[in-house]
Amino acid sequence: MSPRSTRTLTLAELERLSPYVLSIVRIMTALLFFEHGLSKLFGFPAPQPMPAAFTLSWFAGLIELVGGALLTLGMASRLAAFIMSGEMAVGYFISHAPHGFFPILNRGDAAILYCFIFLYIVFAGGGPWSLDAVRGHERAAALKAAE
Repeated sequence: MSPRSTRTLTLAELERLSPYVLSIVRIMTALLFFEHGLSKLFGFPAPQPMPAAFTLSWFAGLIELVGGALLTLGMASRLAAFIMSGEMAVGYFISHAPHGFFPILNRGDAAILYCFIFLYIVFAGGGPWSLDAVRGHERAAALKAAE
């Protein structure tokens, strides 16, 4: 049996990396949300009929498109995440909850996950890989967390 070097991350290393993982989660979640807005408003990548202007579905698509783009870049992260979290809460109770109590049955589990991930970002910020951090709005907090 040959000796192998196994390396495990220490708690301190995990804590040091957590702000960067926050940025990765923010970016990936925002890109997925952006995709929903693209589909609603432009029929890409999933063709959908475009909702009539100024309807609830149109506003949802607009929030998903603009908010998803802002959050992907990490620009006005807390505000964008707050609005998108609210959209998902309202969307869940309007579109999913009337079809049953359990999210797996009413197909609302994605809305709940988006809602709470965005709510977390409201409190955590965009992380070190964000325009907010580059512009200095969250730079002190991001640098302190990365230490």
